[in-house]
Amino acid sequence: MVVHLMEKDLGSLVELATQGNGVAVDKLLQRFLPGLRGFLRLRAGKMLLDKESCSDLAQSVCRDVLENMDAFRYGGEAGFRSWLFTTALRKLADRYEYYRAAKRNAGREQPRDQHATIDELVAGYSPLFSPSQHAVAHEELGRIETAFSKLPDEQQQVILMARMMDLSRTEIAEEMGRSEGAVRTLLSRSLARLAEMLDAKP
Repeated sequence: MVVHLMEKDLGSLVELATQGNGVAVDKLLQRFLPGLRGFLRLRAGKMLLDKESCSDLAQSVCRDVLENMDAFRYGGEAGFRSWLFTTALRKLADRYEYYRAAKRNAGREQPRDQHATIDELVAGYSPLFSPSQHAVAHEELGRIETAFSKLPDEQQQVILMARMMDLSRTEIAEEMGRSEGAVRTLLSRSLARLAEMLDAKP
């Protein structure tokens, strides 16, 4: 049964997952894990990543998904992806609130992600870049994160929703309260600005 599940397409895995198939849920999470890590790393910000590793945050999101799988209603691959990343956003909001409200110092502060390899981090960012930029990504991971952090918040949001969450322009427009045309323009300008910063000499 496990072998057959490994060969299933995403739509079939999602359908099995909604029926409570734990192996299918696990396979789905494995498929989306690189993108989830990249999303969390880019969206969490330095304050949170100084206290918790991206790997720990991703594992926590996956636990939430597993524990609440019965609440998911079938919406195909896009529905599962949206639910996963919405869970991730909720997790980030919860952790920010925890540290702000309690003013906790999480003990020793650690690197942004001491567990992830360069290949894992680059894989998480793969939806953001053209093939020619992937080679650069391996050598200049820090520049990628710095460049992204310099984008205005709305530009970060539209890139993450379009490239990492894979939302449609219609869905992004609804989330951002903009027209689809405005979203297309914003996304185009945001990606161009990110590419410009990455191509610039350090």
